[in-house]
Amino acid sequence: MTLHREGKSLLISSLLIVLVINGLVAYFFPENVYLRETIVVITSLFYLIILQFFRVPARHTEINPNHIIAPADGKVVVIEEVEEPEYFKGKRKQVSIFMSPLNVHVNFNPISGIVTYFKYHPGKYLVAWHPKSSTENERTTCVVKHENGTEILFRQIAGALAKRICWYVKEGDQVTQGQEFGFIKFGSRIDIYLPLDAEICVNIGDKPVGSETIIAKLR
Repeated sequence: MTLHREGKSLLISSLLIVLVINGLVAYFFPENVYLRETIVVITSLFYLIILQFFRVPARHTEINPNHIIAPADGKVVVIEEVEEPEYFKGKRKQVSIFMSPLNVHVNFNPISGIVTYFKYHPGKYLVAWHPKSSTENERTTCVVKHENGTEILFRQIAGALAKRICWYVKEGDQVTQGQEFGFIKFGSRIDIYLPLDAEICVNIGDKPVGSETIIAKLR
């Protein structure tokens, strides 16, 4: 397991803050061992929480053109037929994965193909499970067209804690199933829009593993 590059500056600044706090406590309260040990434990836990958030575990993707793999770790919170108004402007099957602050927050390409559409939308920071978060929160919309002509739309959505969405793709890029395409800092969500005849392979409440779990099969 490695640490994600997006966490470099935050991890360094957080470590400095932890060291300064512990140094000040030791300087002003040299006789209070209980206080010093308590502060060390609290600040260490704080730093470990931030550290684990930026972890990048090793993953293995079994590439299959008929499979849609999970673009993120988390919990399946939505499976329904909806109207997709931005790109398809028609009915699609939506699968949404909610990422808590404890999940890995690397985002992976669900299929291989060409990025035919990409757009960043500034917006609000409603809680990620709010029904309007898909259309009102800060978000990105990415569409990948497979060589068989099938297009899959996936949308990074910032949550109440997520204040930065990162992406590493643009229109015209060739992407590979399972490769990293983005990162969202802290709690957030990803929506995937699939053809109506796609076979959904997950249920509400399931906890898919990004780049490995098959969430749907194309017919």
